[in-house]
Amino acid sequence: MLAHDSRVWETVDPQDRRVMLTFAAWRHICAKHPELMPFRGSLLQAIRTPRRQAPGRQPGEQWFYATGFGPTQFVKIAVHYEGDQGAIRTAFPRRRFP
Repeated sequence: MLAHDSRVWETVDPQDRRVMLTFAAWRHICAKHPELMPFRGSLLQAIRTPRRQAPGRQPGEQWFYATGFGPTQFVKIAVHYEGDQGAIRTAFPRRRFP
């Protein structure tokens, strides 16, 4: 079961699974990539309507790709799923589309 942080933002992915962004994960993203700070809403929207979605490297991991915000052409968002619930783990700008 995913740990629950009472300070969360939620969205759903294209498969209608609940995806959370905890305050701790958001703090991690902002610390590593402060240029994404103004784009929390855009990250959540990217989960709902990604430009592309692909399996991640780890079991239960999905990668979502977005365009139209941030300092580079693309943003990659890593979501870890347990059952039908996901949690955003990190996000970062990318210059190229995978």
